[in-house]
Amino acid sequence: MKLDLGLKSDPIETRYSFPWLFDLLAEEGVRYVQVGSFFEIYSLDPEWFEALKEEARQRDLILKSVFTSHRELGGFFYNDPYMEKAARAGCERLLEVAARLGVDYCGWNPGAVYRDRLDSKAAGLECFHRNLCGLMHRAHALGLKAITLEPMSCLAEPPSTPDEIRAMMTAAAAYHQENRATTVPVYLCGDISHGIADRDRKVIHGNLELFEYSIDWMAEFHFKNTDAIFNSTFGFSPEERRRGIVDLAQVREIVEANAARWPVEHVIGYLEIGGPKIGRDYSDPELGTQLRESLRALKETFQS
Repeated sequence: MKLDLGLKSDPIETRYSFPWLFDLLAEEGVRYVQVGSFFEIYSLDPEWFEALKEEARQRDLILKSVFTSHRELGGFFYNDPYMEKAARAGCERLLEVAARLGVDYCGWNPGAVYRDRLDSKAAGLECFHRNLCGLMHRAHALGLKAITLEPMSCLAEPPSTPDEIRAMMTAAAAYHQENRATTVPVYLCGDISHGIADRDRKVIHGNLELFEYSIDWMAEFHFKNTDAIFNSTFGFSPEERRRGIVDLAQVREIVEANAARWPVEHVIGYLEIGGPKIGRDYSDPELGTQLRESLRALKETFQS
């Protein structure tokens, strides 16, 4: 497999334009973009997406993936037919956006069970799988290559444990195998910072443990740093690397040692950080520096 670096567009939301971000990526020699979702993306006219594609083309960048940013498509787990209908409509729309942008993959995190209704998780998983099967057909009709799902960091947001990851992905694979002519496969969009700590803050599954376990189903993933109990996430500046637990050299070793397990030949790892506090005159201007420092740390490790 071949690994390339990219960036998810989340941190520019409300404060910088896509051309600003694309210029930064071109200057840093990072070509791949995962377009994160934002409120307007669900209602923008087709012409907006054509203009975005042209902005990327002018800088020799590749829009490779679309992925949610705000946990906005979780209605499959609420045992509420109105929420389910809204989530399905949102997923359908996001697939259409991905097709308009000409990307390969479109994805989201499956959703969350209400903390006061944790016993409804099994029903939520059934609801999600039923809708996912329909969305696999829709993605195929739109010309996408795959749907990607993100394993999360707590028991209320499946899949998070190895058992949940395996069950969700094998069920999706079985349905795809039965309907290969009319569905796309489902892969994972992993995250090197996602682990599970229980209510007592004891680590049950480490972030790199889960990352390595998930490689059999993973087509793309997110780069970000985190603390010992996965409480906060941040980037890879020198100071952030000192206080974070993610060792990029170790991640590279895992990627390379498991090269034969990846289900696709070309994998993109996207820097996914929120950047500094949004909407402050003293913090917004720091975003460019934060992105550059993290991207350079990734390039130093993975392109050397």
